[in-house]
Amino acid sequence: QVELVQSGGGLVQAGGSLRLSCAASGRSISTYAVGWFRQAPGKQRELVAAIPGSGGGTYDADSVKGRFTISRDNAGNTVYLQMNSLKPDDTANYYCALDRVLHIGVAGWAYWGQGTQVTVSS
Repeated sequence: QVELVQSGGGLVQAGGSLRLSCAASGRSISTYAVGWFRQAPGKQRELVAAIPGSGGGTYDADSVKGRFTISRDNAGNTVYLQMNSLKPDDTANYYCALDRVLHIGVAGWAYWGQGTQVTVSS
C-alpha cells in the first residue's frame, strides 16, 4: 500500500509562485508515474502535469505549459509541482496521483493524495 501526503499550497497573488509536494510512503516510487491534477468548484478534475516512472518526457497541459514544472526526487520519494506566474484561473484543489502507468486523464491512477487548496487572488 502506498500513502501520498501532500503539502504546500495556500493563498498567493496573481503572478506569484507556489510549490506543491507529494511525499510517498510504503514503497519506492522511483518506477511509478506521478501526476498532478486539479479540480475547481463545479468543474471536472483535470490532469495538469505528469512524469513517467522510467525516463521519457513530462506531460504538461496546455493551460500550464511554461508556467508549471513537475519534478521528482527519487531518493526522497517525493514529487513536486513548481507553479510560477500563477493566475486566478489556477485556483483549485490540487491532487497528486501515482500509478505504474502514466494515464492521460483521471481514470486508472491507483493512489491519490489528500488534496491541497491553491487560491490565486487577482
